[in-house]
Amino acid sequence: MPAKIARLAGLGAFGACAAFVALYLFVGKISKPSTTGGMMPALSVITWISLGLVVLALIGVHVLFGRQLLELAKGGLRRV
Repeated sequence: MPAKIARLAGLGAFGACAAFVALYLFVGKISKPSTTGGMMPALSVITWISLGLVVLALIGVHVLFGRQLLELAKGGLRRV
């Protein structure tokens, strides 16, 4: 893979982490219990926890791949 493409893909992986956090915050806001209706507080907490675990796993994988791609762009991680 060319260094320029590896660098862009690595930065894109880190950018995806920001998108995952924004999506988590959006779902957290729309699932927040309110006095006029919405989800029950117990269901809101279950939603936040379950989505939070998925988001943490996705962020961890994207950070791992992003670091590897940036290292590849610098000239390291050459495997034949």
